[in-house]
Amino acid sequence: MLDQRVALSPISPTPVQPMDRLGAALGLQAGRLWVKRDDLTGLAGGGNKVRKLEHLCADALAQGCDTLVTGGGRQSNHARLTAAAAAVLGLRCRLVLGSDAPETATGNVVLDHLLGAELVWAGPLDYYGLEAAIDAEAALVAAGGGKPYPMPLGGASTVGQLGYVVAALELQEQLPDTSLIVVACGTGGTHAGLVAGWGSHDAVLGIDVGTRPDLDETVPRHALEAATLAGLPAPTGTCQIDHERYAPGYGEPSPSAREALDLAARLEGLILDPVYSGKAMAGLIGLARGGQLKRGRHVLFVHTGGA
Repeated sequence: MLDQRVALSPISPTPVQPMDRLGAALGLQAGRLWVKRDDLTGLAGGGNKVRKLEHLCADALAQGCDTLVTGGGRQSNHARLTAAAAAVLGLRCRLVLGSDAPETATGNVVLDHLLGAELVWAGPLDYYGLEAAIDAEAALVAAGGGKPYPMPLGGASTVGQLGYVVAALELQEQLPDTSLIVVACGTGGTHAGLVAGWGSHDAVLGIDVGTRPDLDETVPRHALEAATLAGLPAPTGTCQIDHERYAPGYGEPSPSAREALDLAARLEGLILDPVYSGKAMAGLIGLARGGQLKRGRHVLFVHTGGA
């Protein structure tokens, strides 16, 4: 099942790199702190969603689907990359965005248009309201004679999570002596896939960025489902999620995230974003300053990209 994917990333496996200057600023010995550069996956700006889309699109093609249907917030990275994947594969793409239409397109919305996606402005919706809107849009595509492939927010389905099972297996080859993996946790799919591939909840810390209200229940369930689909043993340990970093809310900047952006950029030349990777790095910085990283082996930060 892990081999059933389409090649969308020109950079595979993505590299791991030391972050010794940042580590020194946090009181860590040289060689302790590393980053996996999943911002370099390459497709239309890159990011972690490319890994999920490789499996999701393979599933869509196997089912004979002609339209990818998914959604997200107005500036969704997953939506942008789904539009790009559809363009590469010659599929239609319909994006349901949980916002009112802006007067002027900016950021990822410009790229969504450029990549040829059809945009549906669903108005302000909560997480599960937007999931329902994606399903409703897929039903409209089917009623019009198309064959839709609906994807949940963030591509966080069991099939999509296989992308991060593969990433965890890459990491076991690249940096096997790793005691902790730190990653942004939005819809929970990346976190769940890493747990399934690594085999332990205790080795993966998700930093909640405020996307989904029920991560503590969904991440363990999805990790087990992904491991089962991949033919791997059930993960051991207890789900690890830091819920202290997303204030004042999803997509809202915070002082700790801004500090994390500054430190990563000025010490490592690493560009993070304020919604996902910046808040995840703020979580890692908080652990280091709290003395929780003094022991153990390698600490690895997954750079999930974002624009």
